[in-house]
Parts: sequence; structure tokens; C-alpha cells
Amino acid sequence: MNRIYNFSAGPAQLPLEVLQEAQREMLDYRGTGMSVMEMSHRGKEFGGIIAAAEEDLRALARIPDGYKVLFLQGGASLQFAMVPMNLMKNRVADYIVTGQWAKKAAKEAAIYGEAHILASSEDRTFSYIPDLSALSVSPDADYVYICENNTIYGTKYGELPDTKGKPLVSDMSSCFLSEPFDVTKYGLIFAGAQKNIGPAGTVVVIVREDLVTEDVLPGTPTMLRYAVHAKERSMYNTPPCYGIYICGKVFRWLLKRGGLREVGRANAEKAKVLYDFLDSSRLFRPTVTGKDRSLMNVPFVTGSAELDGLFVAEAAKEGLVNLKGHRTVGGMRASIYNAMPKEGVEALVRFMEKFEREHGGERHGV
Repeated sequence: MNRIYNFSAGPAQLPLEVLQEAQREMLDYRGTGMSVMEMSHRGKEFGGIIAAAEEDLRALARIPDGYKVLFLQGGASLQFAMVPMNLMKNRVADYIVTGQWAKKAAKEAAIYGEAHILASSEDRTFSYIPDLSALSVSPDADYVYICENNTIYGTKYGELPDTKGKPLVSDMSSCFLSEPFDVTKYGLIFAGAQKNIGPAGTVVVIVREDLVTEDVLPGTPTMLRYAVHAKERSMYNTPPCYGIYICGKVFRWLLKRGGLREVGRANAEKAKVLYDFLDSSRLFRPTVTGKDRSLMNVPFVTGSAELDGLFVAEAAKEGLVNLKGHRTVGGMRASIYNAMPKEGVEALVRFMEKFEREHGGERHGV
């Protein structure tokens, strides 16, 4: 077996142990004589799978009883519309724009009402998190929205904004279950699975029960109502069965690793390996302000587009793939989600050291 180190921002690397277990169960899930992809979502076998996935997620994230857990489809981007459709009662919401995904979410919300921009870091290509100390939260806002970890730009909120009592909605797609977090500080959390917890096509929503009501915006389709999915326990229609199955295995894998406290410690440790090298490098430099750096997504550049391209191509030959940065930032980006072992980050740093020796000198264009 020839496994590479996959630094893709998503769909991303999954734990080998999870893939191997799924492989063993592919043709015959625990004596049923069929694959999970073939079984009825109404049957007791899948009922057990989705129930166990929710139970393990609740244990991992310490989700209290006052919150619903939903496994939905449409990815995180559909939540850009579902959130205002379900929560924007006054047709007003506040958005903190720290990247392309928050910007797109605000644009989508503006279809349904007033989407106020409380703060933005677009002035410096989203390379930092804005000052949150004096936010003027709209008195009639239905919620305050953030994208907690910015996949493209490699920034992460170090602290949550004071929402003045308004529900906080967070897109956690690229940092979900990467470290401990307090669910009770949020009104709603959503996360596309394809970065840290499973295959593309599934989105996890954790929503406070008082926000799950039939009082939604006129014209909201049945399929886009949280109350419908909550009442039917995520099975109003055929859910993304295989995606939920894999997510459940990832939840169990994280529990076996010691839970989110241990996972967070390991993520901080491996990110430090990469950031320490970048901070001392003569050739490479990180693009994010130190205090706002993500543990999950690490963008960096040489200052030369030609050299960046060469690095990405040469790295791929060494089994270090999907390191090309997003077009709005350029350079490189290493996404080092939960499933990326420390050995993968160390292999990347060794290659960077070698590349620097061969192409080093003063930083290009800095």
C-alpha cells in the first residue's frame, strides 16, 4: 500500500484506521450480508449507526440536552441560506467577515434581510481576525455570524465575540472537533464533514432547541427547515447514509484517542513543528498574524510565484500532495487536520529544509 501525505483543504485525509475498518465492512456490514451503502435508512441496522454517531458526537463535544444534532446534506454552503431562513425573524443579522466563506454567507443572508457587516479583515486579504472588543451589535439582530476557522487564509478566532446576548452562529467546518469548545456559547454550529470528520456531502448541525421552531421565513422549503429534520431525527428523507457511517467511525476514533483535549494537544504540537520552521526560515514565510494562526490550515509563500510552483511540483514527487495555495493568497497551504499525523508534518518540514538549501538565500520579494 502506497499512502501519501494529503495536505488538501478538503476533501481531506481520513484516519487510516477508519478507512481500513470501512474496507473490511464494505461488502458485509457486521453480518448483514450487505454494505451500508445498500441498506435501508429505515432499517434497524442503519438506525443503530446514526444513533451511535449522535451519541458519540454528544460525548466528544459534551453537547447538552438542550441542543439538537442534525446530519444533513448540501454541505456548509447550504447552511448559508438555511440559517437566515430559519433564524432571521426580524430580517436583520450581523456578520463578521474574515474570509471568502463568511463573505458568501453574508451575501446569501442579504437575500432575506439586512446583513450588517460588524467587522471585516478584507483590507489585508483576510490575514488577521478583526478587533472584537467594541462590536456594535445591532439591537434587533436575530444572530451574530462567524466563520471560526478560515480554511483559505489560515486564521482562527482566539476568542469569541461578545454578541450582547444574541445567538452566535458559527461555521466550524475546518476546525470542528479539532480542540475542546463550549457548545453552550453558541446558538448554532455547523460543519461540512469533508475537512475533519468524513466524506463530502454531509453537514453536521448543532442547534439550540429554542431556535428550532416552525416560525421560519415565508417560502422556506420543507427540506430547509430545521424543525422538520429535528422532528424526524435527520431522516425526513434519505440522509447521506454512508457519510454518516464514516463520520460515526471518526467520532469513535477521536474518543479512542482520548477525546478533544488530547486531540487539541496533538494538533497544537504538530502545528508548532511547521510554524517554528516557517518563523525561522530564510525562504518561506507564513502569511497570517501570529496570534490569529490556525492549527488546521497553514498558508505560506516564498515571494516568488515561479518558486512556489516548483515547490508544489517537487513536493508532490515526494508524496506530499495538495499543497497549492488558494488563488486569492497564492503560494502554498498545508491543511493538517485531525487525521494528519505528526510524522506527515515532519516529513513536510524535512522537504522544506531540503528545498531551502537548494533554492534558499534571502526571501524572495519580502
